[in-house]
Amino acid sequence: MSLFKRSALLVAVVALFATMLAGCSSSAEQATEVNELTIYSGRSEEFIAPFFAEWEQQTGIRLNIRYGDSAELAAQILEEGSNSPADLFLSQDAGSLGAVTEAGLFTQLSDQIASTIPASFTEANRNWVGVTGRARVFAYAPDRITVLPQSVTELTNAQYKNQLGIAPVNASFQAFVTALIENKGRDFAKSWLQGLQANGAKIYAKNSAIVEAIDKGEISIGLVNHYYIWEVSEALGRAINVKNGFFAPGDLGNLINVSGAGVLASSKKIAAAEDLINFLTSAPSQQNFVRDTHEYSLIDSAAAPAGLPGLNQIGAPTIDLASLKNIKQTQDLLIEVGLL
Repeated sequence: MSLFKRSALLVAVVALFATMLAGCSSSAEQATEVNELTIYSGRSEEFIAPFFAEWEQQTGIRLNIRYGDSAELAAQILEEGSNSPADLFLSQDAGSLGAVTEAGLFTQLSDQIASTIPASFTEANRNWVGVTGRARVFAYAPDRITVLPQSVTELTNAQYKNQLGIAPVNASFQAFVTALIENKGRDFAKSWLQGLQANGAKIYAKNSAIVEAIDKGEISIGLVNHYYIWEVSEALGRAINVKNGFFAPGDLGNLINVSGAGVLASSKKIAAAEDLINFLTSAPSQQNFVRDTHEYSLIDSAAAPAGLPGLNQIGAPTIDLASLKNIKQTQDLLIEVGLL
């Protein structure tokens, strides 16, 4: 055999051996690391559990899920640091994801992960990706609110006195106030919050309670996410006297936030966690989110929830979702003005 042929054969053998090693390593990783994943979920069990169950059935991987408030789970991850047992953090808002990103605790996701999600709903360095869209709206009683506000700042006007409901403890409200601080400054946000208080805004523990209060006639308008009218109507088993309204195009009140997911850099099961993200952002799962939770799919070609405009028709402000990470500053402000 010639020297050339022997060299070629040696190269081929080495390549084959390397491939076999890689395959064995991959198989060994799968055998030892995909039996179970630990998920910290800021999404409520009621809505996300069916999606988790479907992925478990498809993969045979058991999910150990810790449910809780997104901000509290983010704080837990920050406290645990590189010793966190979590493999994946699923948050209901971008702000909580941003806090974990800032601490350097997420791994960078490749372009193959959640590849259908537009960059505008993904962290710039792909430390996290959006899963569903959540539009801020004003819910209102159409028979009692005849002049619709064009800006969220108009809610301090006398015509809405004692008619507005807000939920300061809610992560989505806090994310909006964070956007207000980032874009208008802390003094502006403080003045607006104090204006709401002076105008008799009523405080509720959660968005669904605001919608229920509008339906009952306790208040006439409230700041919520778009899907709560659907959620309350489903829970009551009837149509309710509440509609969704959007502010003028570009107003901060039309903020589109996302639920999203990131994989912990300390995880030994990154590939499996990434597979779960791909499942949640796949076209079939996105369609199911729209149908079953009434949230927006983030895929460009996806249909909007029934009765709602498409994401690109809302007139949302241009906001870098990564800027919503400073939730503590917002919470400190809410405490200062007496809303927390």
